Amino acid sequence: MASLVKEAFINSGKSFGSISTISRHLVYSSNRRQYSTASKTHYLRKVFSGIQPTGVPHIGNYYGAIKPWVEMQDSHGNVILSVVDMHAITMPGGEPKKLRQNIQEMFASLIACGIDPEKTILFQQSAVSKHAELGWILGCLTTMPRLQHLPQWKQKSEALSEVPLGVFTYPVLQTADILLYKATDVPVGDDQVKHIELARDLANLFNKKYGETFPKPKPVVGSFNRIKSLRSPTNKMSKSEKDAKSRIDITDSPEVIREKFKKAITDFTSKITYEPTDRPGVSNLISIHAAFANSTPQKIGEENSHLDTLQYKLLVADVVIAGTAKIREKFAEMMRNKEYLEQTIQLGNDKARQIAEETYKEVIHRVGFV
Repeated sequence: MASLVKEAFINSGKSFGSISTISRHLVYSSNRRQYSTASKTHYLRKVFSGIQPTGVPHIGNYYGAIKPWVEMQDSHGNVILSVVDMHAITMPGGEPKKLRQNIQEMFASLIACGIDPEKTILFQQSAVSKHAELGWILGCLTTMPRLQHLPQWKQKSEALSEVPLGVFTYPVLQTADILLYKATDVPVGDDQVKHIELARDLANLFNKKYGETFPKPKPVVGSFNRIKSLRSPTNKMSKSEKDAKSRIDITDSPEVIREKFKKAITDFTSKITYEPTDRPGVSNLISIHAAFANSTPQKIGEENSHLDTLQYKLLVADVVIAGTAKIREKFAEMMRNKEYLEQTIQLGNDKARQIAEETYKEVIHRVGFV
């Protein structure tokens, strides 16, 4: 994903961190659908993305989202990232004490992984009240049938006997998150593309009704080898899987990492080959190795074909241990210095709040509140 995202921005012909406006003809292709920012107004290119505070991320989160963010930050700048704690309470359950801990751990993790608060606006969603306020205005522009057609609503509602309103309306809040900063590019996974299409629709509806205000944000979807669960290698690595041995958290100790790889599901063939369909377990190990080695699974598979699966598990464990060493050290440092961490969060909140308030002043003037 990282290379694809970088290529998409480089090929656009604009410096990501410059003050030049985005080309009205810039088009991004995803799943054969074309997304354009063409409009009468030229908007400064901005990246916005968010991550729920689920505690310490795993290596799938790192390679799927965080590492590409770091590359965008370092190559282009003008990146805004939010720890979206308001989204975290949409589902039933959860303890306030645990949520507070998860928020701190997520901020510490992002900084440990390379997000630089001096280059990137990194903030806590709930600290900026305009997210909820703009969410209400945008909610008045959408309809229940429009939200009911979103695939994630169908999936989540089927699993609950009583569905909280937040589960139904959170895509509207997600749109507010994006439009509040007039973001033009939104890195997301495949499962969120429909939500960015909603954001584009609502931006268009608002502009037509009240006047040109928002760009139509484009989903930036990378094509990369997704890291799968170590225990269920046909499924992606996930925090929701109950078995902790299914994932490698970025702060896991060397001993824990080795133990998890030893328990990783493979098959009865000892030879190392990259065959994702027929040998998902071994192929997942190869994909993990390739990600950390910045190589291709095919090349990694060929280079290690002389090993058996047990030998290869231990090798991949060592690669991951070495690859996460600096992250573990930086995370521990951040968690020891809670005062600095809180100051960093507050500074990010202040920066985000300033942008959000400027946008919201424009919105309420156009709507007619003032």
